[in-house]
Amino acid sequence: MEVSLWVWAAVIGFILVMLAVDLIAHRRAHVISVREAALWSAVWVAFGVAFGAIIWTAYGAEFGQQYFAGYLIEKSLAVDNVFVWAIIFSYFAVPREYQHRVLFLGVLGALVFRGIFIALGAVLIANFTWVLYLFAAFLLVTGYRMIRQRDEHLDPEKSRALALFRRWVPMTDAFYGQRFLVRRAGVIVATPLLAVLVLVEVTDIIFAVDSIPAIFAVTSEPFLVFTANAFAILGLRAMYFLLADLIHRFIYLKTGLALVLIWVGIKMMLKVDLLYIPTTISLAVVTTIIGVSIALSLRATRGQGRQAPPAPATAPFRVASDDELAAVEPVWRRRNAAATPAETGPGSGDG
Repeated sequence: MEVSLWVWAAVIGFILVMLAVDLIAHRRAHVISVREAALWSAVWVAFGVAFGAIIWTAYGAEFGQQYFAGYLIEKSLAVDNVFVWAIIFSYFAVPREYQHRVLFLGVLGALVFRGIFIALGAVLIANFTWVLYLFAAFLLVTGYRMIRQRDEHLDPEKSRALALFRRWVPMTDAFYGQRFLVRRAGVIVATPLLAVLVLVEVTDIIFAVDSIPAIFAVTSEPFLVFTANAFAILGLRAMYFLLADLIHRFIYLKTGLALVLIWVGIKMMLKVDLLYIPTTISLAVVTTIIGVSIALSLRATRGQGRQAPPAPATAPFRVASDDELAAVEPVWRRRNAAATPAETGPGSGDG
């Protein structure tokens, strides 16, 4: 598959433009409604499907199917990300109006880290074919562990990343709007929102270790691996706000995702020297596993409505008062003694 530099540039440019549009559309903190989340989800899925149609038309059915197989795998595995985000936000009791800013930067970081992982994976596979055996074995073990631990969930309190953050980074006891850093008494300190962002990024890196090898099982084309990842990830924020209050209903989805990892692990192992399984079959198998696990989940939990993830009895952090917000100093510059009220108001010094 020959992809010119201008095609890469055009795709990356489009992604950056859409991220800018998303940021502008959500520049003011507000609670994302289900309707708004559903609309944005539809937009991102439409872009992902449309791009797949372009690949199919420009490069042929085989590459088109490889893209859609990768997109479906990444989109499905991303649902597990959504559930983990819900647990993190509940643990920190993050006000809903501040969650989009965290997820925006989290997704931006995910694109960067996954781009790095994809590049490294492509180089390893191109130079050391036996690496595919390691990827396959890793997917099989991960799938097996997911089945065994299907009823276990992330406990942020036991996170090593969070423990290190708390140990080395001074942090306030309150949320200061959407700020990640504030300056108080001349000292820059983190807000709890920065701790949330760090935990979101760390968990996504962990998930990427599973998902990147999985997509290499259905396509070895770096362009398809990157674009399938990118279009799947871009819709994650909207998917979170759409599904966060429904995670209690997807009781069999983790088992389905585990079976997907086991399937692609087997496919990758056979692909090296023994048997090439057509992409059409892989796409059908993945679609069936995910579809059945979702259908069984919704059937088993029918009648249950939306409900917010369980929150701690006592919120670990409070929301800063208007007076505290007004007293915050600019982070990157000293406040001028002669500054006007407009310059020293709550809107200044965003971290």
